Amino acid sequence: MFLFAQAPLGNLLVPLLGSGLVGVAIFVFVRSVANTLADDDLEQDGEWRYDVNRIQELRRLSPVYRLCQPLLQALARFNRNAFREHLPEIGRELQAAGYPRFWTPEEFLGLVELWALLAMPLYVYLCVLMIGPAGIVLALLLTLLTGWLLRRRLRAQALRRVVLIKRRLPFLLDLVTLLMEAGSTFYQALERGVEEFRAHPVGAEFGRVLSEMNMGKGRIGALEAMRDRLDDDDVTGIIGSIIQGEQLGTPIAKIFRTQADVLRLKRSQRAEMIAGEAAVKMLLPGILVMASTVLIILGPFLINFIYLDLGQ
Repeated sequence: MFLFAQAPLGNLLVPLLGSGLVGVAIFVFVRSVANTLADDDLEQDGEWRYDVNRIQELRRLSPVYRLCQPLLQALARFNRNAFREHLPEIGRELQAAGYPRFWTPEEFLGLVELWALLAMPLYVYLCVLMIGPAGIVLALLLTLLTGWLLRRRLRAQALRRVVLIKRRLPFLLDLVTLLMEAGSTFYQALERGVEEFRAHPVGAEFGRVLSEMNMGKGRIGALEAMRDRLDDDDVTGIIGSIIQGEQLGTPIAKIFRTQADVLRLKRSQRAEMIAGEAAVKMLLPGILVMASTVLIILGPFLINFIYLDLGQ
């Protein structure tokens, strides 16, 4: 015991980390076996029926949630109080990124924190191995950076999916317009368009609009919900024009055709703007390349000239 107390801190960190990892592994194994053998029917004593069904679906879809449900729920309770202002934005990004609707913002933020915490022992081990006990501070910074990067990844996924939706939206609007001009109703035309684009995010979003209409929500309400989910200026303008035309009695097929043309025009203008900016952005790299080329060509002559002057 005396020798253990006299041992340097750096020599004790690796055995302690190893013991901690073994303990975590045993806990995860026991927890996974218990969850596997447990019944999926949750008690409904203090839970609403909808929340119970949501948790059951989330346990079915996410092995991580099924494995670490108590820990994720504890982190969710913490996030509900600590990050209250950021939860609405995270919820919107979850929907825009196409994640299952069963995730709540605080639970998904807890999942991000869980991944960061799982990476922390590895960071501590590597940092302590490289720079000693002071590496614990660096490991904590890397853990925070991991959580921040995972949070930014969600935002990037949401923006990427919105871009994909805007690229394919004119084609879906054209298809719906042709079907309505051929005699189909709005519901039938939209159903056919969703079926045609079912493998694309735009089909998934309008499929959700159809589902909400089937559950009793009005056409305007379903479109407004889609606008709020995506929260994009172009999509907001298109859906606003459709809602305004619906209220004023304008034929919806004509509105779809007009909005498809407007979206294509904005896309071409965006491409022209990017092409115009490319010339300015390439100016500095071009100057650097030119300067390096001049140095490579004239460098040997300058070196010979310097050595000749020194020799004289």
